[in-house]
Amino acid sequence: MIALTAGHWVYIITLLVVVFAMIMKRDVVLPSILGIFALGIVFHGSVIAGIITVFQALFVAGVELFDIMLVIALMVAMLKSIQTMGADVLMVSPLRPLMKNPKVAFWVLGGGMYVFALLFWPTPATALVGVLLLPLAVHGGMPPIAAAMSVNIFGHGMALSGDLIIQGATGLSESSAGLAPGSMLTSAAILSLITGLVAGAIAYFSNLKDFGKKQKVPSDQIIEESKFDSTEVTGLSRAFAVIVPLVLLTVIAFMIFFVNPIDDEPIRGGAATAMLGGTATVLMVLAGIGKYGMKSLEEIVGFVRGGLLYAIKIFAPVIPIAGFFLMGSESVAQILGDNAPRFLFDIGQNIANSLPLNAFALGFGNLFIGILTGLDGSGFSGLPLTAGLAQALGGPAGFNVEALASVGQMGAIWTGGGTLTAWAFGLVATAGVAGIRPIELARKNFIPVAVGLIASTLVAIFFLM
Repeated sequence: MIALTAGHWVYIITLLVVVFAMIMKRDVVLPSILGIFALGIVFHGSVIAGIITVFQALFVAGVELFDIMLVIALMVAMLKSIQTMGADVLMVSPLRPLMKNPKVAFWVLGGGMYVFALLFWPTPATALVGVLLLPLAVHGGMPPIAAAMSVNIFGHGMALSGDLIIQGATGLSESSAGLAPGSMLTSAAILSLITGLVAGAIAYFSNLKDFGKKQKVPSDQIIEESKFDSTEVTGLSRAFAVIVPLVLLTVIAFMIFFVNPIDDEPIRGGAATAMLGGTATVLMVLAGIGKYGMKSLEEIVGFVRGGLLYAIKIFAPVIPIAGFFLMGSESVAQILGDNAPRFLFDIGQNIANSLPLNAFALGFGNLFIGILTGLDGSGFSGLPLTAGLAQALGGPAGFNVEALASVGQMGAIWTGGGTLTAWAFGLVATAGVAGIRPIELARKNFIPVAVGLIASTLVAIFFLM
Protein backbone atom coordinates (compact mmCIF):
# COMPACT_ATOMS: atom_id res chain seq x y z
CA MET A 1 0.00 0.00 0.00
CA ILE A 2 1.17 3.51 -0.81
CA ALA A 3 1.03 5.87 2.17
CA LEU A 4 -1.40 8.68 1.44
CA THR A 5 -0.10 12.14 2.26
CA ALA A 6 -2.03 15.31 3.04
CA GLY A 7 -1.75 16.15 -0.66
CA HIS A 8 -3.50 12.91 -1.58
CA TRP A 9 -6.39 13.75 0.74
CA VAL A 10 -6.66 17.26 -0.70
CA TYR A 11 -6.81 15.69 -4.15
CA ILE A 12 -9.49 13.19 -3.07
CA ILE A 13 -11.65 15.90 -1.46
CA THR A 14 -11.36 18.16 -4.50
CA LEU A 15 -12.15 15.26 -6.81
CA LEU A 16 -15.31 14.45 -4.83
CA VAL A 17 -16.36 18.11 -4.89
CA VAL A 18 -15.84 18.28 -8.67
CA VAL A 19 -17.84 15.10 -9.27
CA PHE A 20 -20.64 16.30 -6.97
CA ALA A 21 -20.75 19.68 -8.72
CA MET A 22 -21.06 17.95 -12.09
CA ILE A 23 -23.92 15.79 -10.77
CA MET A 24 -25.65 18.96 -9.54
CA LYS A 25 -25.12 20.52 -13.00
CA ARG A 26 -22.83 23.25 -11.73
CA ASP A 27 -19.59 24.43 -13.29
CA VAL A 28 -16.41 23.05 -11.78
CA VAL A 29 -13.83 25.70 -12.66
CA LEU A 30 -13.83 27.26 -9.18
CA PRO A 31 -13.36 24.01 -7.21
CA SER A 32 -10.61 22.98 -9.66
CA ILE A 33 -8.68 26.22 -9.12
CA LEU A 34 -9.13 26.01 -5.34
CA GLY A 35 -7.92 22.40 -5.44
CA ILE A 36 -4.79 23.40 -7.36
CA PHE A 37 -4.13 26.21 -4.89
CA ALA A 38 -4.59 23.92 -1.87
CA LEU A 39 -2.32 21.23 -3.36
CA GLY A 40 0.40 23.81 -3.97
CA ILE A 41 0.19 25.02 -0.38
CA VAL A 42 0.14 21.53 1.14
CA PHE A 43 2.97 20.15 -1.01
CA HIS A 44 5.34 23.13 -0.72
CA GLY A 45 4.16 24.48 2.64
CA SER A 46 3.81 28.02 1.33
CA VAL A 47 0.94 30.25 0.26
CA ILE A 48 3.23 31.91 -2.28
CA ALA A 49 4.01 28.49 -3.74
CA GLY A 50 0.27 27.80 -3.92
CA ILE A 51 -0.25 30.95 -5.96
CA ILE A 52 2.59 30.00 -8.29
CA THR A 53 1.18 26.47 -8.62
CA VAL A 54 -2.15 27.83 -9.86
CA PHE A 55 -0.48 29.57 -12.78
CA GLN A 56 1.85 26.67 -13.47
CA ALA A 57 -1.02 24.16 -13.60
CA LEU A 58 -3.01 26.37 -15.96
CA PHE A 59 0.06 26.90 -18.12
CA VAL A 60 0.83 23.17 -18.42
CA ALA A 61 -2.83 22.43 -19.21
CA GLY A 62 -2.82 25.17 -21.84
CA VAL A 63 0.26 23.70 -23.49
CA GLU A 64 -1.30 20.22 -23.48
CA LEU A 65 -4.52 21.50 -25.04
CA PHE A 66 -3.07 24.00 -27.48
CA ASP A 67 -2.65 21.70 -30.47
CA ILE A 68 -6.32 20.68 -30.30
CA MET A 69 -7.38 24.28 -29.78
CA LEU A 70 -5.25 25.45 -32.70
CA VAL A 71 -6.49 22.86 -35.20
CA ILE A 72 -10.10 23.72 -34.34
CA ALA A 73 -9.30 27.43 -34.70
CA LEU A 74 -7.69 26.88 -38.11
CA MET A 75 -10.55 24.69 -39.34
CA VAL A 76 -13.07 27.33 -38.27
CA ALA A 77 -10.95 30.05 -39.91
CA MET A 78 -10.92 28.03 -43.13
CA LEU A 79 -14.70 27.63 -42.92
CA LYS A 80 -15.13 31.35 -42.44
CA SER A 81 -13.05 32.02 -45.54
CA ILE A 82 -15.14 29.77 -47.79
CA GLN A 83 -18.38 30.99 -46.21
CA THR A 84 -17.71 34.45 -47.64
CA MET A 85 -18.16 33.03 -51.15
CA GLY A 86 -20.91 30.49 -50.36
CA ALA A 87 -18.71 27.50 -51.07
CA ASP A 88 -19.64 25.92 -47.73
CA VAL A 89 -23.26 25.59 -48.85
CA LEU A 90 -22.35 24.15 -52.25
CA MET A 91 -19.87 21.75 -50.67
CA VAL A 92 -22.42 19.99 -48.50
CA SER A 93 -25.50 20.32 -50.75
CA PRO A 94 -25.04 16.88 -52.43
CA LEU A 95 -25.29 15.21 -49.03
CA ARG A 96 -28.55 16.90 -48.08
CA PRO A 97 -30.82 13.99 -49.10
CA LEU A 98 -28.88 11.53 -46.93
CA MET A 99 -28.78 13.82 -43.91
CA LYS A 100 -32.33 15.18 -44.06
CA ASN A 101 -33.60 12.37 -41.86
CA PRO A 102 -31.99 12.85 -38.42
CA LYS A 103 -32.66 9.22 -37.54
CA VAL A 104 -30.43 8.15 -40.41
CA ALA A 105 -27.98 11.02 -39.97
CA PHE A 106 -27.19 9.94 -36.38
CA TRP A 107 -25.81 6.61 -37.56
CA VAL A 108 -24.16 8.07 -40.67
CA LEU A 109 -22.28 10.53 -38.46
CA GLY A 110 -21.25 7.80 -36.04
CA GLY A 111 -20.24 5.35 -38.77
CA GLY A 112 -18.19 7.94 -40.63
CA MET A 113 -16.49 9.05 -37.44
CA TYR A 114 -15.69 5.44 -36.46
CA VAL A 115 -14.01 4.70 -39.81
CA PHE A 116 -11.99 7.93 -39.92
CA ALA A 117 -10.98 7.60 -36.26
CA LEU A 118 -9.70 4.06 -36.81
CA LEU A 119 -7.56 5.26 -39.70
CA PHE A 120 -5.81 8.22 -38.13
CA TRP A 121 -7.19 8.67 -34.59
CA PRO A 122 -10.22 10.60 -33.45
CA THR A 123 -9.16 14.23 -32.99
CA PRO A 124 -8.26 14.91 -36.64
CA ALA A 125 -11.30 12.85 -37.61
CA THR A 126 -13.51 15.05 -35.44
CA ALA A 127 -12.47 18.13 -37.36
CA LEU A 128 -13.09 16.44 -40.71
CA VAL A 129 -16.45 14.90 -39.85
CA GLY A 130 -17.51 18.08 -38.07
CA VAL A 131 -16.74 20.17 -41.14
CA LEU A 132 -18.34 17.87 -43.70
CA LEU A 133 -21.28 16.15 -42.00
CA LEU A 134 -22.25 17.68 -38.66
CA PRO A 135 -23.66 20.93 -40.14
CA LEU A 136 -25.89 18.90 -42.44
CA ALA A 137 -27.13 16.70 -39.60
CA VAL A 138 -28.14 19.71 -37.51
CA HIS A 139 -29.67 21.38 -40.53
CA GLY A 140 -31.75 18.23 -41.07
CA GLY A 141 -33.26 18.44 -37.59
CA MET A 142 -30.76 16.69 -35.32
CA PRO A 143 -30.03 18.54 -32.04
CA PRO A 144 -26.36 19.64 -31.85
CA ILE A 145 -25.98 17.67 -28.62
CA ALA A 146 -27.19 14.47 -30.34
CA ALA A 147 -24.80 15.03 -33.23
CA ALA A 148 -21.95 15.61 -30.80
CA MET A 149 -22.84 12.43 -28.87
CA SER A 150 -22.77 10.38 -32.07
CA VAL A 151 -19.36 11.74 -33.09
CA ASN A 152 -17.92 11.45 -29.58
CA ILE A 153 -19.23 7.98 -28.66
CA PHE A 154 -18.27 6.29 -31.93
CA GLY A 155 -14.98 8.15 -32.37
CA HIS A 156 -13.30 8.92 -29.05
CA GLY A 157 -15.08 6.00 -27.42
CA MET A 158 -15.60 2.97 -29.64
CA ALA A 159 -12.83 3.57 -32.17
CA LEU A 160 -10.13 4.75 -29.76
CA SER A 161 -10.78 2.15 -27.06
CA GLY A 162 -10.42 -0.68 -29.59
CA ASP A 163 -7.79 1.06 -31.73
CA LEU A 164 -7.90 -1.82 -34.21
CA ILE A 165 -5.70 -0.35 -36.95
CA ILE A 166 -3.11 1.94 -35.34
CA GLN A 167 -3.04 -0.18 -32.13
CA GLY A 168 -1.49 2.52 -29.99
CA ALA A 169 -3.74 1.82 -26.99
CA THR A 170 -3.52 -1.96 -27.17
CA GLY A 171 0.22 -1.78 -27.85
CA LEU A 172 0.79 0.27 -24.70
CA SER A 173 -1.35 -2.09 -22.62
CA GLU A 174 0.36 -5.19 -24.05
CA SER A 175 3.85 -3.89 -23.41
CA SER A 176 2.91 -2.82 -19.86
CA ALA A 177 1.50 -6.26 -19.08
CA GLY A 178 4.32 -8.16 -20.82
CA LEU A 179 1.94 -9.63 -23.41
CA ALA A 180 2.75 -10.54 -27.01
CA PRO A 181 2.00 -7.81 -29.60
CA GLY A 182 -1.54 -8.19 -30.95
CA SER A 183 -2.65 -10.55 -28.18
CA MET A 184 -5.24 -8.10 -26.83
CA LEU A 185 -6.70 -7.17 -30.21
CA THR A 186 -9.62 -9.61 -30.17
CA SER A 187 -10.80 -8.90 -26.64
CA ALA A 188 -10.35 -5.12 -27.07
CA ALA A 189 -12.31 -5.23 -30.33
CA ILE A 190 -15.21 -7.17 -28.78
CA LEU A 191 -15.45 -5.00 -25.67
CA SER A 192 -15.13 -1.71 -27.58
CA LEU A 193 -17.88 -2.72 -30.01
CA ILE A 194 -20.22 -3.82 -27.22
CA THR A 195 -19.63 -0.62 -25.25
CA GLY A 196 -20.00 1.57 -28.32
CA LEU A 197 -23.11 -0.05 -29.76
CA VAL A 198 -24.89 -0.09 -26.39
CA ALA A 199 -23.92 3.52 -25.66
CA GLY A 200 -24.81 4.61 -29.19
CA ALA A 201 -28.24 2.94 -29.05
CA ILE A 202 -29.07 4.56 -25.70
CA ALA A 203 -27.88 7.96 -26.97
CA TYR A 204 -30.03 7.55 -30.07
CA PHE A 205 -33.23 6.69 -28.21
CA SER A 206 -32.64 9.32 -25.51
CA ASN A 207 -32.59 12.04 -28.18
CA LEU A 208 -35.24 10.55 -30.47
CA LYS A 209 -38.04 12.81 -29.23
CA ASP A 210 -36.09 15.91 -30.30
CA PHE A 211 -35.24 14.69 -33.81
CA GLY A 212 -36.87 16.76 -36.54
CA LYS A 213 -37.53 19.79 -34.36
CA LYS A 214 -36.27 23.20 -35.43
CA GLN A 215 -32.91 23.69 -33.74
CA LYS A 216 -31.54 26.84 -32.16
CA VAL A 217 -27.84 26.46 -32.85
CA PRO A 218 -25.26 28.74 -31.23
CA SER A 219 -22.42 27.61 -33.49
CA ASP A 220 -21.60 29.83 -36.45
CA GLN A 221 -20.42 26.70 -38.24
CA ILE A 222 -23.95 25.44 -38.82
CA ILE A 223 -25.49 26.25 -42.18
CA GLU A 224 -28.92 27.87 -41.88
CA GLU A 225 -31.66 26.52 -44.13
CA SER A 226 -32.20 29.83 -45.92
CA LYS A 227 -28.59 29.81 -47.13
CA PHE A 228 -29.21 26.79 -49.35
CA ASP A 229 -31.69 28.77 -51.43
CA SER A 230 -30.18 32.26 -51.25
CA THR A 231 -26.50 31.54 -51.89
CA GLU A 232 -25.17 33.15 -55.06
CA VAL A 233 -23.29 30.59 -57.13
CA THR A 234 -20.07 31.78 -58.80
CA GLY A 235 -17.20 30.07 -60.54
CA LEU A 236 -15.02 30.68 -57.48
CA SER A 237 -17.55 29.20 -55.06
CA ARG A 238 -18.01 26.16 -57.32
CA ALA A 239 -14.24 25.69 -57.48
CA PHE A 240 -13.73 25.79 -53.71
CA ALA A 241 -16.78 23.59 -53.12
CA VAL A 242 -14.85 20.92 -55.06
CA ILE A 243 -11.32 21.81 -53.93
CA VAL A 244 -11.94 21.71 -50.17
CA PRO A 245 -13.42 18.18 -49.88
CA LEU A 246 -11.01 16.90 -52.55
CA VAL A 247 -8.02 18.25 -50.63
CA LEU A 248 -9.33 16.84 -47.33
CA LEU A 249 -9.81 13.41 -48.93
CA THR A 250 -6.28 13.64 -50.29
CA VAL A 251 -5.05 14.41 -46.79
CA ILE A 252 -6.78 11.24 -45.56
CA ALA A 253 -5.10 9.22 -48.31
CA PHE A 254 -1.69 10.61 -47.34
CA MET A 255 -2.31 9.72 -43.70
CA ILE A 256 -3.15 6.15 -44.66
CA PHE A 257 -0.55 5.39 -47.34
CA PHE A 258 2.42 7.70 -46.72
CA VAL A 259 4.87 8.50 -43.95
CA ASN A 260 5.87 11.80 -42.40
CA PRO A 261 8.94 13.01 -44.39
CA ILE A 262 10.29 14.71 -41.27
CA ASP A 263 10.75 11.53 -39.22
CA ASP A 264 9.72 8.70 -41.60
CA GLU A 265 6.97 7.67 -39.16
CA PRO A 266 3.29 7.07 -40.07
CA ILE A 267 1.19 10.22 -40.16
CA ARG A 268 -0.84 9.56 -37.02
CA GLY A 269 -1.86 11.40 -33.85
CA GLY A 270 -0.05 14.72 -33.53
CA ALA A 271 1.37 14.53 -37.05
CA ALA A 272 -2.13 13.98 -38.46
CA THR A 273 -3.45 16.93 -36.47
CA ALA A 274 -0.59 19.10 -37.75
CA MET A 275 -1.19 18.07 -41.35
CA LEU A 276 -4.89 18.83 -41.05
CA GLY A 277 -4.24 22.21 -39.42
CA GLY A 278 -1.63 23.18 -41.99
CA THR A 279 -3.90 22.15 -44.85
CA ALA A 280 -6.75 24.23 -43.39
CA THR A 281 -4.44 27.24 -43.20
CA VAL A 282 -3.36 26.92 -46.83
CA LEU A 283 -6.98 26.59 -47.96
CA MET A 284 -7.93 29.64 -45.91
CA VAL A 285 -5.17 31.71 -47.52
CA LEU A 286 -6.09 30.59 -51.04
CA ALA A 287 -9.78 31.30 -50.44
CA GLY A 288 -9.00 34.73 -49.02
CA ILE A 289 -6.80 35.67 -51.97
CA GLY A 290 -9.31 34.29 -54.47
CA LYS A 291 -12.20 36.23 -52.94
CA TYR A 292 -10.55 39.53 -51.96
CA GLY A 293 -7.36 39.84 -54.00
CA MET A 294 -5.15 42.59 -52.55
CA LYS A 295 -7.68 43.19 -49.75
CA SER A 296 -6.92 39.71 -48.49
CA LEU A 297 -4.05 41.19 -46.46
CA GLU A 298 -6.69 42.56 -44.08
CA GLU A 299 -9.45 39.96 -44.53
CA ILE A 300 -7.32 36.91 -43.68
CA VAL A 301 -6.49 38.46 -40.32
CA GLY A 302 -10.22 38.49 -39.59
CA PHE A 303 -10.56 34.81 -40.45
CA VAL A 304 -7.71 33.87 -38.11
CA ARG A 305 -9.05 36.09 -35.34
CA GLY A 306 -12.53 34.62 -35.67
CA GLY A 307 -11.21 31.07 -35.54
CA LEU A 308 -9.05 31.67 -32.49
CA LEU A 309 -11.82 33.50 -30.64
CA TYR A 310 -14.13 30.59 -31.31
CA ALA A 311 -11.60 28.06 -30.00
CA ILE A 312 -10.72 30.14 -26.93
CA LYS A 313 -14.41 30.49 -26.05
CA ILE A 314 -14.71 26.70 -26.00
CA PHE A 315 -11.43 25.97 -24.21
CA ALA A 316 -11.32 28.78 -21.64
CA PRO A 317 -13.28 26.93 -18.92
CA VAL A 318 -11.56 23.62 -19.70
CA ILE A 319 -7.99 24.71 -18.98
CA PRO A 320 -8.37 25.15 -15.17
CA ILE A 321 -10.19 21.81 -14.89
CA ALA A 322 -7.53 20.03 -16.92
CA GLY A 323 -4.85 21.71 -14.80
CA PHE A 324 -6.18 20.07 -11.65
CA PHE A 325 -6.52 16.59 -13.13
CA LEU A 326 -3.09 16.73 -14.78
CA MET A 327 -1.72 16.95 -11.23
CA GLY A 328 -2.89 13.37 -10.76
CA SER A 329 -0.72 12.06 -13.60
CA GLU A 330 2.89 12.22 -14.74
CA SER A 331 2.39 15.88 -15.68
CA VAL A 332 2.44 16.74 -11.98
CA ALA A 333 6.25 16.91 -12.23
CA GLN A 334 5.94 19.93 -14.52
CA ILE A 335 3.63 21.63 -12.00
CA LEU A 336 4.86 20.75 -8.52
CA GLY A 337 8.36 19.45 -9.26
CA ASP A 338 10.12 16.15 -9.87
CA ASN A 339 9.47 14.80 -6.36
CA ALA A 340 5.70 15.25 -6.52
CA PRO A 341 3.61 12.06 -6.30
CA ARG A 342 1.10 11.14 -9.00
CA PHE A 343 -1.88 11.63 -6.71
CA LEU A 344 -4.53 9.97 -8.86
CA PHE A 345 -2.36 6.96 -9.71
CA ASP A 346 -1.39 6.41 -6.09
CA ILE A 347 -5.05 6.42 -5.08
CA GLY A 348 -5.87 3.93 -7.85
CA GLN A 349 -2.99 1.67 -6.81
CA ASN A 350 -4.23 1.54 -3.22
CA ILE A 351 -7.75 0.67 -4.35
CA ALA A 352 -6.36 -2.09 -6.55
CA ASN A 353 -4.37 -3.61 -3.68
CA SER A 354 -7.56 -4.11 -1.67
CA LEU A 355 -9.52 -5.96 -4.37
CA PRO A 356 -10.60 -9.58 -3.67
CA LEU A 357 -9.34 -12.11 -6.21
CA ASN A 358 -12.51 -13.22 -8.00
CA ALA A 359 -13.63 -12.56 -11.57
CA PHE A 360 -16.40 -10.12 -10.67
CA ALA A 361 -14.29 -8.02 -8.30
CA LEU A 362 -11.25 -7.99 -10.58
CA GLY A 363 -13.32 -7.11 -13.66
CA PHE A 364 -15.25 -4.22 -12.16
CA GLY A 365 -12.29 -3.24 -9.97
CA ASN A 366 -10.00 -2.81 -12.99
CA LEU A 367 -12.79 -0.97 -14.83
CA PHE A 368 -13.14 1.44 -11.91
CA ILE A 369 -9.39 2.00 -11.72
CA GLY A 370 -9.32 2.65 -15.47
CA ILE A 371 -12.10 5.21 -15.06
CA LEU A 372 -10.28 6.79 -12.15
CA THR A 373 -7.02 7.16 -14.06
CA GLY A 374 -8.94 8.48 -17.07
CA LEU A 375 -10.10 11.45 -15.03
CA ASP A 376 -6.81 13.18 -15.88
CA GLY A 377 -8.27 13.72 -19.36
CA SER A 378 -5.69 11.64 -21.19
CA GLY A 379 -6.95 8.06 -21.30
CA PHE A 380 -3.58 6.63 -22.27
CA SER A 381 -1.72 7.60 -19.11
CA GLY A 382 -3.63 5.03 -17.04
CA LEU A 383 -3.07 2.07 -19.36
CA PRO A 384 0.25 0.94 -17.82
CA LEU A 385 -1.48 0.77 -14.43
CA THR A 386 -4.59 -1.16 -15.58
CA ALA A 387 -2.53 -3.54 -17.73
CA GLY A 388 0.04 -4.07 -14.98
CA LEU A 389 -2.72 -4.82 -12.47
CA ALA A 390 -4.32 -7.29 -14.89
CA GLN A 391 -1.04 -9.18 -15.10
CA ALA A 392 -0.20 -8.93 -11.39
CA LEU A 393 -3.64 -9.87 -10.05
CA GLY A 394 -5.33 -11.78 -12.87
CA GLY A 395 -2.38 -13.94 -13.91
CA PRO A 396 -1.75 -15.66 -10.57
CA ALA A 397 -5.51 -16.16 -10.10
CA GLY A 398 -5.76 -17.97 -13.44
CA PHE A 399 -7.85 -15.37 -15.27
CA ASN A 400 -7.49 -14.22 -18.87
CA VAL A 401 -5.00 -11.36 -18.58
CA GLU A 402 -5.77 -10.02 -22.08
CA ALA A 403 -9.48 -9.70 -21.29
CA LEU A 404 -8.85 -8.16 -17.87
CA ALA A 405 -6.42 -5.61 -19.33
CA SER A 406 -8.97 -4.80 -22.04
CA VAL A 407 -11.58 -4.03 -19.37
CA GLY A 408 -9.22 -1.53 -17.76
CA GLN A 409 -8.45 -0.08 -21.19
CA MET A 410 -12.17 0.47 -21.80
CA GLY A 411 -12.53 2.39 -18.54
CA ALA A 412 -9.47 4.56 -19.11
CA ILE A 413 -10.07 5.39 -22.79
CA TRP A 414 -13.83 5.92 -22.62
CA THR A 415 -13.32 8.23 -19.65
CA GLY A 416 -10.19 10.16 -20.55
CA GLY A 417 -10.03 9.66 -24.31
CA GLY A 418 -12.76 10.71 -23.88
CA THR A 419 -16.50 10.77 -23.44
CA LEU A 420 -17.05 11.26 -19.69
CA THR A 421 -14.67 14.04 -18.64
CA ALA A 422 -15.49 17.58 -19.73
CA TRP A 423 -11.77 18.40 -19.85
CA ALA A 424 -10.75 15.43 -22.02
CA PHE A 425 -9.17 16.57 -25.29
CA GLY A 426 -11.45 14.44 -27.46
CA LEU A 427 -14.65 15.59 -25.81
CA VAL A 428 -13.56 19.22 -25.95
CA ALA A 429 -12.75 18.91 -29.65
CA THR A 430 -16.17 17.41 -30.36
CA ALA A 431 -17.96 20.06 -28.33
CA GLY A 432 -15.98 22.74 -30.13
CA VAL A 433 -17.00 21.51 -33.56
CA ALA A 434 -20.67 21.22 -32.49
CA GLY A 435 -20.70 24.59 -30.76
CA ILE A 436 -21.85 23.27 -27.36
CA ARG A 437 -20.39 23.34 -23.85
CA PRO A 438 -18.07 20.41 -23.04
CA ILE A 439 -19.65 19.85 -19.64
CA GLU A 440 -23.08 19.52 -21.30
CA LEU A 441 -21.78 16.80 -23.60
CA ALA A 442 -20.11 14.96 -20.69
CA ARG A 443 -23.38 14.95 -18.73
CA LYS A 444 -25.40 13.63 -21.67
CA ASN A 445 -22.82 10.91 -22.35
CA PHE A 446 -22.77 9.63 -18.78
CA ILE A 447 -25.70 7.19 -18.70
CA PRO A 448 -25.19 5.73 -22.23
CA VAL A 449 -21.45 5.20 -21.68
CA ALA A 450 -21.85 3.90 -18.12
CA VAL A 451 -24.39 1.29 -19.26
CA GLY A 452 -22.15 0.36 -22.19
CA LEU A 453 -19.13 -0.13 -19.93
CA ILE A 454 -21.13 -2.27 -17.49
CA ALA A 455 -22.41 -4.41 -20.36
CA SER A 456 -18.96 -5.00 -21.85
CA THR A 457 -17.46 -5.76 -18.43
CA LEU A 458 -20.14 -8.37 -17.77
CA VAL A 459 -19.31 -9.97 -21.12
CA ALA A 460 -15.62 -10.00 -20.17
CA ILE A 461 -16.41 -11.62 -16.82
CA PHE A 462 -18.73 -14.35 -18.06
CA PHE A 463 -17.39 -15.09 -21.55
CA LEU A 464 -13.79 -13.95 -21.88
CA MET A 465 -12.20 -14.87 -18.54
